[in-house]
Amino acid sequence: MNILIIGCGTVGSTLAAELDRKGNDISVIDRNADSFDSLPANFSGFTATGIAIDQDVLKRAGIGSCDVLFAVTDNDDMNLMTAQIAKCVFNVQKIFVRVDNVAKCSVFENLDVNIISPTKLTVSAACKALDEGESEDKELQFGNAQIKFSVIGLPENYIGCLPSDIELESDESLFGIIRESTGFILYRDQPVAFEMGDKLVFAKKN
Repeated sequence: MNILIIGCGTVGSTLAAELDRKGNDISVIDRNADSFDSLPANFSGFTATGIAIDQDVLKRAGIGSCDVLFAVTDNDDMNLMTAQIAKCVFNVQKIFVRVDNVAKCSVFENLDVNIISPTKLTVSAACKALDEGESEDKELQFGNAQIKFSVIGLPENYIGCLPSDIELESDESLFGIIRESTGFILYRDQPVAFEMGDKLVFAKKN
């Protein structure tokens, strides 16, 4: 299978290495040639330096014959534009797009592509782990990192306070809030006030 990967960061390089190991024909595009250093020494695919929305760069990387395209840079807008070009200009049938900003997912859905949302996947995995276990502490593996998720009930003296009022331990962050009235709230630095009955989900890298 001919596969074109846009972006050679952590996600792109890991994906390229795995798909190459499985015997696929892989091409990778990244604007920074140094990014290709993260590919394994035995990588047998093709690399192209340039901006993925440049049609000449896409042609050089073999988009005309590719079966699948993965747009997995850390820039949602770049992934969206590349997906549009791949679908509308080069008629690529199977496209997977990384979307970090959950609010932009609907834009990609209208384009009729497959969405990969690291945020949604992380939330889903964390919530599933917490729901399935009796303990409110769970550890999940994300890449090379082991993340411990802990849930505690909101102390009464924090009702009405903001997340910024919490003193966090080293390498710990507030991951989300479980609220009876609205369900799970993913915390992304928004000014959300704590309410009675909230449960706080903390994430800490071990």
